[in-house]
Amino acid sequence: MIEQVLSRLGWLGYASFIYEGPPVIYFDPFGLHRTQPADIILVTHEHPQHCSVADIEKVRRAWTVVVSDKKAAAKIEAPVLALEPGEEATVGGTLIQAVPAYNLETHFHPKRAGYLGFIVTVEGLRIYYAGDTDFIPEMADFQVDVAILPVCGFTVMNVEEAARAALALKPQVAVPMHFGGTLGTLEDAETFRALLKGKVRVEILPKV
Repeated sequence: MIEQVLSRLGWLGYASFIYEGPPVIYFDPFGLHRTQPADIILVTHEHPQHCSVADIEKVRRAWTVVVSDKKAAAKIEAPVLALEPGEEATVGGTLIQAVPAYNLETHFHPKRAGYLGFIVTVEGLRIYYAGDTDFIPEMADFQVDVAILPVCGFTVMNVEEAARAALALKPQVAVPMHFGGTLGTLEDAETFRALLKGKVRVEILPKV
């Protein structure tokens, strides 16, 4: 089942992903070159490369459910389902759990802001999309099969921290993100894979 889920998961660049189900789920759509209609759009927080209203509208349809934190919800045309960390919702049979995403020391993503990561259950497996976060203590309690983790450093965890997060999460597969844009390089993703060699399977997804 993990191979089927991975075959449906696509990297759209930087921190944007699509799960080509059913259901079709976009994670922080940004800079989209494809406009496959969405069943669910997940938005982790209000920052422009994560909450892009123009990209949301490219793939949003009458039936699409948009799920976000409260600050992003204020920027997106209603209706939007706004969740806080620790809350969950079932959308068309898909369980979506909102989990914390924050920086431990820097001010870019403070815990008090209530920014989100998401754990989404598809095909009986749990995809964790970490959002903009450091390696936070809450991760020790997450049960996940696929972990999509930022690796670029500066505003999120760096590659060494991301590797430690992957070891704590113990997913079947870890997927690096947050590179190939304004921050992060393919080399960061490759280093992430090298650090976890023989410990956690890492898949660097091709851009779709």
